[in-house]
Amino acid sequence: MDGLKCLVLFIIAGLVILAYCSQVSSKATYQEVVRAACGQVVGTICDVFIAVYTFGTCIAFLIIIGDQLDKIIGAMYTSDGDASVNSHWYSDRKFTISVTSILVILPLSIPKEIGFQKYASTLSVLGTWYVTIIIIIKYIWPDQNIDVGNIPTRPSSWMAVLNAIPTICFGFQCHVSSVPVFSSMEKPGVRRWGWVVTAAVVICLFVYTGTGVCGFLTFGSNVNVDVLLSYPSNDIAVTIARAAIILCVLTSYPILHFCGRTVIEGLWLRYKGEDEDLSLERQRRVLQTLFWFFLTLVLALFIPDIGKVISVIGGLAACFILVFPGLCLIEAKLAEIQQVDSVSWWVLVLCGILMVCMGAFIFGQSTVNSIYQDLHK
Repeated sequence: MDGLKCLVLFIIAGLVILAYCSQVSSKATYQEVVRAACGQVVGTICDVFIAVYTFGTCIAFLIIIGDQLDKIIGAMYTSDGDASVNSHWYSDRKFTISVTSILVILPLSIPKEIGFQKYASTLSVLGTWYVTIIIIIKYIWPDQNIDVGNIPTRPSSWMAVLNAIPTICFGFQCHVSSVPVFSSMEKPGVRRWGWVVTAAVVICLFVYTGTGVCGFLTFGSNVNVDVLLSYPSNDIAVTIARAAIILCVLTSYPILHFCGRTVIEGLWLRYKGEDEDLSLERQRRVLQTLFWFFLTLVLALFIPDIGKVISVIGGLAACFILVFPGLCLIEAKLAEIQQVDSVSWWVLVLCGILMVCMGAFIFGQSTVNSIYQDLHK
């Protein structure tokens, strides 16, 4: 638990550092802040990482849709909660993911702006809170037919702890979208921003902790990677929770796609050395959206385990939380070289170095572990 508290402090520190660098450089996006602080090379690497991360997250979102729809359809067609007995073609996982994505996600992903998503995002937050409340209630008053597995009181090894860190980073990674949010504030200020992000991260900590701890204690070692899949299909309250998660995903995919598409568009314009042409921009946007959408859809249909996706992109999340903010902090302090004799200057520089080292280690460890797991299967 002490390690989690330490990681949360670094998560908050990263958000504050990005706000400070955004204010100093007058940049309004994550990649622009990194580019202004660290130069073209690091900025381009950041662009590529954001594109890969958002692409992988979109795949994970489509997998979540399939997981939850399987259970909802199972509740509609069976009385014992076993969705596998239903073999209708229109209830096939690949069909339901494809139809839902094409009818809802694709139209929401094509527009140039996504300001209309703010209302749906509010519903998504409420839906997330509902899921947490339901899982806590189900732990306090569990169903009689739940098979509880072994509940270990300590990690099996240090590797198990290290393997969990990328998942935690994936859950807390909001840094890419934090810079535009900070820039859009009526009176952006680093001190005020610090209080805002601290409150937000603490709320997320309680939501994640309540969901994770209560979900694990309810099922023990039998818990599914997606905890809602552990509950029977015919539980009405949990079915509503699954619908809430689907709503969250349906509104979150276009936002993540927008971030990835913006990065790709920026890379293209810098590579070609062109100014934005509105007519060509529309064509590129539609083609980029279609290619992105159908490629993520195909991959989601053939990668049924969300854990495999998170294990890969969780390491990238650590880069956004620790590595790039740490580099920005170091560069910002090096620009104040006249204050080198200050104790606070050295403390902040060392803090930046520590963040970079931690993030690089998490990224390297998670990447190597993912490759190792794939090679030994």
